[in-house]
Amino acid sequence: MSLPILGQFDPAFTKIMNEVMVMLRASFQTKNHWAHPIDGTSRAGLEAMIASLIEPGDRMLVPIYGRFGDLFVEIGERYGAEIHTLNCPWGTVFDPEEIIAEIKKVRPKVVALVHGETSTGRMQPLAEVGKACRELDVLLVVDAVATYCGADVRADEWNIDALIGGAQKCLSIPSGIVPLTYNDRVDQVIKRRKKVERGIATDADRLAGSSTPIRSNYFDLSQLQDYWSERRLNHHTEATSMEYALHEGLRLVLEEGLENRFKRHKVNEAALMAGMEAMGLRLFGDPKCKMPTVTCVSVPDGVNADEVRDILLNHFAIEIAGSFGALQGKIWRIGTMGYACREDCVLHVLAGLEAALIRCGAKIDRGKALQAAMDVYVQELAAVEN
Repeated sequence: MSLPILGQFDPAFTKIMNEVMVMLRASFQTKNHWAHPIDGTSRAGLEAMIASLIEPGDRMLVPIYGRFGDLFVEIGERYGAEIHTLNCPWGTVFDPEEIIAEIKKVRPKVVALVHGETSTGRMQPLAEVGKACRELDVLLVVDAVATYCGADVRADEWNIDALIGGAQKCLSIPSGIVPLTYNDRVDQVIKRRKKVERGIATDADRLAGSSTPIRSNYFDLSQLQDYWSERRLNHHTEATSMEYALHEGLRLVLEEGLENRFKRHKVNEAALMAGMEAMGLRLFGDPKCKMPTVTCVSVPDGVNADEVRDILLNHFAIEIAGSFGALQGKIWRIGTMGYACREDCVLHVLAGLEAALIRCGAKIDRGKALQAAMDVYVQELAAVEN
């Protein structure tokens, strides 16, 4: 990121842009033509996709199983969507058939679904929902901010029409740029709205449902397409240093290999969970749908959740998260993501958490957490050697 700042139309920089698009296709496991970043935090990618697809009155179905489903609702409402929601208890996910039944009932234009819900540590299965959306001609927009490059996310195989990743989580670059990809079905909607904006829409375009231009300028994917196409038409000044970061982050991901990377996240997740359970702590949520990049732990009775977090931060330089809404103060959320998804980090967290809990008077099984985690690593090493 400290490389000299090139102009956004410098051939050396456009070469970097082209390489980023190729690497994004590989990391998203897609053959989509459109795979590029947007400058801004992860929410910018979510809003750009909703802004470019939703017109006032369009039906949008949002299955909510945590905090970030509500975010889709808020963005959709601001762009005039007729919102329909499904809800299930936090700590669980939906049976795909439940979502599919609601799609058939509501007949939305867009289904907006979170893949990995960091507020609860759960991961929603997508393959069956994607297949149904394709058969019913519904667009599936997926928030994979917390799973992209840390868990298996298959854009094409799972029939995901639009997929938004994250920078600061499993990709392990600074927040400020958002990787995304979308297919021809989404592109057709964007192109029709672009025709409306330019006053050249046909009757066929209007019959297809396009009657308003994209309301946002900054998040207008049709204009961003002009910038990321071979034409390189100016839209905004590119965040050059963030583009450098994205290029290097993707290079490292693909150098490691997606399968190796996904396996690494699962091994470190297993070690962390083993240590927590050996300590006598209770893991939160349905284990059948746990996401490998976030582990949620119930706060023991009589323990102040924030006091433990303060001790970890001030004495061990470890930051773990609380949660939202009804879960605030009741669980901790611990990420094993990207560069920080390592044996030394897991062991450091377990040692620090045990010390903090003892300091706060919690009744835990002392001295067992590190050994349980180390057992996982020893077994994994033995499996690799064999």
